[in-house]
Amino acid sequence: MATTITRECLDAPERPAREVRFSGSLPRILSGVQPSGKLHLGNYFGAIKQHIERQGTAECFFFIADYHALTSLKDAEEKEAGVAAKQKGAVARPAKQILADNVRDVALDYLALGLDPNKVSFFRQSDVPEVCELSWFFSTVFGVAHLQRAHSYKDKIENGLSPNVGLLTYPLLMAADILIYRSHLVPVGRDQEQHLEMTRDIAGAFNAAYGEIFPLPDAVYNEAAVVPGTDGQKMSKSYGNTIEIFAEGKPLEKAVMGVVTDSTPVDQPKNPDTCNAFALYKLFATQAELAELAALYREPLRGSESRAGRAFGYGDAKKMLLGKIDAYFASARERRKQLARDPGYVEEVLTAGAKRARAAAQITLQLVRSAVGMGPRPV
Repeated sequence: MATTITRECLDAPERPAREVRFSGSLPRILSGVQPSGKLHLGNYFGAIKQHIERQGTAECFFFIADYHALTSLKDAEEKEAGVAAKQKGAVARPAKQILADNVRDVALDYLALGLDPNKVSFFRQSDVPEVCELSWFFSTVFGVAHLQRAHSYKDKIENGLSPNVGLLTYPLLMAADILIYRSHLVPVGRDQEQHLEMTRDIAGAFNAAYGEIFPLPDAVYNEAAVVPGTDGQKMSKSYGNTIEIFAEGKPLEKAVMGVVTDSTPVDQPKNPDTCNAFALYKLFATQAELAELAALYREPLRGSESRAGRAFGYGDAKKMLLGKIDAYFASARERRKQLARDPGYVEEVLTAGAKRARAAAQITLQLVRSAVGMGPRPV
């Protein structure tokens, strides 16, 4: 992946940056997840599943991005207060409780789904404060105009979030998250490509100004299809169209049965390729199961004797999807309940991961301070 550093967007000397390639036995992989609410199927198939599959194949640093969550935390607090005001007996949580609960939920989810803390460094972002110092160094070599063009910044402004400074400088902290461990690979979706390009630009700007400290990280693209939400848009908490990973019982049933489908009469052929329920089913089913469901869409009376002569409809497809989701996460759901009863263990995992991550971060920051003319800290 080639990146060109231009003077119009960077305030750095005109000295070309060369890529610093990894020379060890294993590459370093870095990825984070923002604790902004209950994790859903989009999070799982878009990131978590790949994170778990990669553990043991590289030196992995996976973190819970609680610093980043602060950019929208007050909005979350106001939203919860608004909902609570309309529900009798409901009590809204203060912002600090929302953040603490969300961080703990993400940790529980990852561990329940199979993340092995003996194979990865799993930690809270805020337990490695060196990232904030590094983001300041980056702010001195990177142009404001470039930050203002970030898709994430413009999208959030369009969605009504107040443009605080943290939202504007989000890419600098994100770059620090990646580069402080001198990461080589970053798993991203195609919709996040600009984020990594900005990180490469920032690394190049610093290297051009002060010498080669940082590798230019490469993307590892998740080629999985975008997970549709219950309304057909991309599944996102922002759209309120999610199916939570660990939902069960009535809440899970309500979410799945609420998946939007078209108005084709039940006894008429249906197109599986344009159906949200089918797209979600595809995430869990075998090829044989997919073929069978597609056949039922196209021939609604197929196997009707097992349905008392009734044609196969979208409601039947949703019930099949419900069964798949429930079964797929059943064992993880039980592990999560067990972990939730032992909060001390979860804290131990995050603390141990932070110690390993911080040790790596401090080495990088020492190199950065030396490069700009600052000595080691005396205290």
